[in-house]
Amino acid sequence: MPAIQLTPAERKVHRAEAHHLDPIVMVGGDGLTPAVKKEADAALKAHGLIKIRVFSDDRLARDAMLQELADELGAAPIQHIGKLLVLWRPKPEKERVVDEDRMPGPRDIKVLKYSKRGGQRPEIKTLRVLGNQRLTPGGTIKRAKAKRPLSAKKRNQAD
Repeated sequence: MPAIQLTPAERKVHRAEAHHLDPIVMVGGDGLTPAVKKEADAALKAHGLIKIRVFSDDRLARDAMLQELADELGAAPIQHIGKLLVLWRPKPEKERVVDEDRMPGPRDIKVLKYSKRGGQRPEIKTLRVLGNQRLTPGGTIKRAKAKRPLSAKKRNQAD
């Protein structure tokens, strides 16, 4: 897979984003092993923009590593500064799985609370109502009433 080609402006933006990042992948004395490439690929999938630290003193070898990683992983080489290499690849979209059995999540509801004193403005409060709660007309949150199963005696009387 060939490396991604970026314009200088795009590369500059990614360099600025990578400034505060810590190196995620470390390349030791063995160089680019399959394990290192696998970790770099996993890091690119998770983060999109990564820094790689190379513990080699040979600058030409580090340049070759940057190009080889970019070509094999389908990433764009952003920067090579000192012993740090920066790579970027767009993160893949995560598939959203819809679960029909899932209950509704929390809801944020705005409630108008009037002051006990007449001359003050009413306050707008945002309340979080969970799935097992309900909002009363007074603006307080209470647990929803659970439907209790009928006992065996009452079931027999109802029949």
